[in-house]
Amino acid sequence: MPMSKQGQDPKLWGGRFSSAMAAVVQTFNDSFAFDQRLAASDIAGCLAYASALQGAGLLDHAECEAISSGLEQIGSEFSAGSFAPLPSDEDIHTAIERRLHELAGSVAGKLHTGRSRNDQVATALRHYLMQVTNELTARLRSFQAVLVNRAESHLGIVMPGYTHLQRAQPILFSHWLMSFFWKFNRDIDRLAGAKMRASVCPLGAGALAGNPFDIDREHMAAQLGFAHAAENSLDAVEDRDFVVDFLYAGALLQTHLSSLAETLILWSSEAYVFIRLDEAYCTGSSLMPQKRNPDMLELIRGKSGRVLGHLTGMMTTLKGLPSGYNKDLQEDKEGLFDVIDTLLAEIPIAEAIVGSMMPNAAHMSSACCASMMATDLADYLVLKGIPFRDAHHIVGAAVQQAEQTGVSMDKLPLSALKQIHSAFDEDAASVFDVQTSIERRQAKGGTGRRAVLCQLQEADSILTQASEDKSHHG
Repeated sequence: MPMSKQGQDPKLWGGRFSSAMAAVVQTFNDSFAFDQRLAASDIAGCLAYASALQGAGLLDHAECEAISSGLEQIGSEFSAGSFAPLPSDEDIHTAIERRLHELAGSVAGKLHTGRSRNDQVATALRHYLMQVTNELTARLRSFQAVLVNRAESHLGIVMPGYTHLQRAQPILFSHWLMSFFWKFNRDIDRLAGAKMRASVCPLGAGALAGNPFDIDREHMAAQLGFAHAAENSLDAVEDRDFVVDFLYAGALLQTHLSSLAETLILWSSEAYVFIRLDEAYCTGSSLMPQKRNPDMLELIRGKSGRVLGHLTGMMTTLKGLPSGYNKDLQEDKEGLFDVIDTLLAEIPIAEAIVGSMMPNAAHMSSACCASMMATDLADYLVLKGIPFRDAHHIVGAAVQQAEQTGVSMDKLPLSALKQIHSAFDEDAASVFDVQTSIERRQAKGGTGRRAVLCQLQEADSILTQASEDKSHHG
């Protein structure tokens, strides 16, 4: 490669410049430190583009073979961890091109014919994100399988259900576990949607105006695993909607993980003692020997700030950009990569915590109190022909009387209930049985045993189908 006046390798764009980039500017501008993870995706894009150039008659067979062989060797170097970057490598794309010149000679200069880093970068990022989405989905499916397994194993455990952190109605512990199965199922759907919208290939769009050569863009898209080529070259290079889509899906997944973590932190505390966390996922105190802290769960909860912040940050970066590619778009990667790394690290830990924690059935059951069946008492009156709103007020008066007299609701004498309303009879006491309350809720999605078994059956079908789809698409 020709040398600049300063004796340094020139930038790909350096021909019209007579002086070198200031060192402080180069440090500020360069992105190799974080975008090198795109190496495999960039090499795949380069291989597809070399093939397209040959198809358009811009490379002969020998030239295409030389370029492809060099790219494959670079890929092997990255896989082996032996690729040696230089300080002059501005980003992963220039690093690969520089190395290709070293391996293939001057023919490497033909690879960029009709191509811009604008479409090259966007292609590599989309391609990489599609692979990551598959990995996240696989990890969530594994977590879902653990939730189903725990729900099936502990189907008989009853516990208080909460609203506003107040005891509300009795539910099955399995019902609570399955609530997160469905949250993660929606997360998987959102990731699938993000992947679908990422599956648009910008390669061949050039800097903004399109490719002047007879490049088969649809063939390149198919070769790289994209659904189709981008319809508009200008939109292709400036679009980062797919990054926002992924960040949104990731932020909501992180919110669900944080909610799970917060609940388990509470339930493992002395105030609840509903579960005991495996010591492998706890830490101690440097001062207090007795402490057994749920630090891993707290870290999962704490990382919500950074994950949600990256979504806000990306939206803010995009909101003021004029049409066309702008260097601001280099800011699409560091936050995105941090979210990916955070989620990939968290999901297996959260799965292991749920898979190893021990529920305390006795404490859960003893926390269920008679006042939690107040709605059941109102339903009792409804079955006697009283409108629910009236029944609600009647039972509210019974709750108040129980509080004022210092007894639990199931200990209120029938005479006291009859003073509140004549519809109460001897069988009113039957509503205060926890198991009866749970088993009454057999409608789809309810906490009754049969309803939960239906959830588990549906969940098993979802996981089986997902496994078959994965095997089919291999």
